Amino acid sequence: MERFITAGGIAVHILDSEKGEKCIILLHGYLETMYIWSEFADLLSRQYRVIVMDIPGHGLTDYAPADTMGNRINTMDFCASVVKEVLDKCSVSKAVIGGHSLGGYIALACCRLYPEIFEKLILFNSHPYEDPEEKALDRKREIDIIESGKLSMLASVSIPKMYSRPNLRKMDEKIRETVELCETHDPMGIVASIKGMQLRPNSSSLLSNSPIPAMVIVGDEDTFMPVSMIKEMRKSFPKVLLEELTGCGHNSFLERPDEVLNRVVSFIG
Repeated sequence: MERFITAGGIAVHILDSEKGEKCIILLHGYLETMYIWSEFADLLSRQYRVIVMDIPGHGLTDYAPADTMGNRINTMDFCASVVKEVLDKCSVSKAVIGGHSLGGYIALACCRLYPEIFEKLILFNSHPYEDPEEKALDRKREIDIIESGKLSMLASVSIPKMYSRPNLRKMDEKIRETVELCETHDPMGIVASIKGMQLRPNSSSLLSNSPIPAMVIVGDEDTFMPVSMIKEMRKSFPKVLLEELTGCGHNSFLERPDEVLNRVVSFIG
């Protein structure tokens, strides 16, 4: 059922399949909406209860209220508190959490703040590291672009880069859909999310020490997660199940849905 829930003091847009003994909540990435999961969530819902939501600042979900300084920032901790309250209001006490890219950063915060709720963690093309200097500069440039009224232009340039080049043609319809759905974003909500990513901490210690079993799914042609990062993760997190897919970019669950589904189902059990 698709509906709105008030969580964290904001309106949150969710879709809940409502059926299944085990529950998985999926968090989408930057510039996306919950509809990015539509096809993959349908596959998962044959075996599990699946909840998807527009994360704060994206789609039809509002963004963080102003802090004491008047700033509205979707910090990872704020977003995690929203996720937790969504689950509470859906009467879910235990869940697997999966996050794509930015959604993965939020999922890590969820596991840090609410370990009693989350039974397993899946990072889809995401990682625990803070922004390197070059990426931090990119974020500042993106804020400038959005504040100049060019969010649609940013989306039309950025979203195709999420896919492996050989997969662009077959993913053309999904790319166009995602770009069009960017019209639903409040530009300042996206800025609030960029600022939240700028402030996010390094979560390496969580991934190393958390008792929550974790799996990371990566693509060997993901330009946002270079091979050097994947090698570093494999070395640094020996307890984490790291699944590398060939011929795959930043959107593994769309580019290789059957392979990703098999790995996710095997991991969740």
